[in-house]
Amino acid sequence: MKYFEIIGFLAAILTTVAFFPQVIKVYKTQNTQSISLSMYIVFSIGILLWLVYGFYLNSLPMIIANAITLVSSIYILYMKLKHK
Repeated sequence: MKYFEIIGFLAAILTTVAFFPQVIKVYKTQNTQSISLSMYIVFSIGILLWLVYGFYLNSLPMIIANAITLVSSIYILYMKLKHK
């Protein structure tokens, strides 16, 4: 494995794991009042574009991290809209 791929995997793991506390908090409390809907919409579109770019580059770290983060972000958006 190339050194930069290792760096990519580490970055993917850290940025994806950093998102989990928010997902867990929303899941446990069902409270999304303090979450910005517009921010999560823009964020989700950005993550989707990063995922597409990862497929274009055939970059496994980008694909895995952004796929997981996109699912998490869509869950938070769903909960935000559900509890609005």
